[in-house]
Amino acid sequence: MDAFTSGPVSYLELVAVFVAAVSGGLAAVRRRFDAFGVLVLAWVTGLGGGILRDVLIGDTPPVGISSWRLVTAALAAGVIIFFFHPGLERMRRSILVLDAAALALFVLQGTTKSLGLDAGILASVVVGVLTAVGGGVLRDVLVGEVPLVFADRQLYAVPALVGAGLTAALWSAGVLEVWTALAVVALVFGFRIVSLARGWTVPHPGPGWTARWGRRSGKM
Repeated sequence: MDAFTSGPVSYLELVAVFVAAVSGGLAAVRRRFDAFGVLVLAWVTGLGGGILRDVLIGDTPPVGISSWRLVTAALAAGVIIFFFHPGLERMRRSILVLDAAALALFVLQGTTKSLGLDAGILASVVVGVLTAVGGGVLRDVLVGEVPLVFADRQLYAVPALVGAGLTAALWSAGVLEVWTALAVVALVFGFRIVSLARGWTVPHPGPGWTARWGRRSGKM
């Protein structure tokens, strides 16, 4: 497990950054960004959540700007997307699938890094969730879209919260090994994909409540 998730840059983090950066590059291509824009959005999507994580837990300078391996992984994803996007764009829902994979990988990596620095269970769960959703939120904001974590009431943060909580529980029980870590990744990824396929959503105020609130607000 140590070689998988620990060290200045873990294998898990490299994979997560690359996968997330691919989704950022695809989003940039769909918005017809130029080459520089594709690279920037790939970098932001791949490393934004990790930078936020490191700032919150005091691990500075963040590896997202200090690790040449991670920056290279993000930029390599951007270059690949720039030159090979015609074939990748034809993949249905490619961004959502890649985003789900990155979500699952970042949940585990962010939570375990925070736990490893003795941040505490609650703080580590919060940091794990923010690591998972941070890059995607920044990506969507930069392309002028409502972030997936808020859009269409999709289950986006909920799978991340479940994964971070389970990771912390396994860590506390002393059974967070390579196979249990992979099980957490598979669970979060599966949860996200199944929720998309089934149309599961977060509860929201109904139209009646919205109308009543609008009338009451108008009287104030």
